[in-house]
Amino acid sequence: MKGIGDDAATAVVAIAKWKSNFSRTFQYYLDRSTPHLTERWLGTLAIAVIYVLRDIYFGTEGVIGFLSPKVDPELEVLDGASLPTKGSNEFRPFIRRLPKFKFLYSITKAFCMAFLMTFFSVFDVPVFWLIVLFY
Repeated sequence: MKGIGDDAATAVVAIAKWKSNFSRTFQYYLDRSTPHLTERWLGTLAIAVIYVLRDIYFGTEGVIGFLSPKVDPELEVLDGASLPTKGSNEFRPFIRRLPKFKFLYSITKAFCMAFLMTFFSVFDVPVFWLIVLFY
């Protein structure tokens, strides 16, 4: 009986070590890609094209978050004027709710995950075409 517990503990340690090494390697390449804006966009575009060619629908929630301001001016109480009128008022430029790098990272992960899901029949959900058309 003692041997069974040791095997399970060894397997858990091996999996944890592999996960740690994979996470560290992934973060290394993610950090190295940060200054390469054009290449990141092209990579995301290539993944998006592959994704669309596979004829899968994707949501636009990330795009809406990317284009929305961090502070909603309709919800923020304005004291008459929306632009600064005194030197003490601070001008706040447009700040995105979802930063550019986080948007690119999230949409790339979503495309990759959805692309991989197309290879498994478990995720083939029958949908009436009219519902998809009106959605």
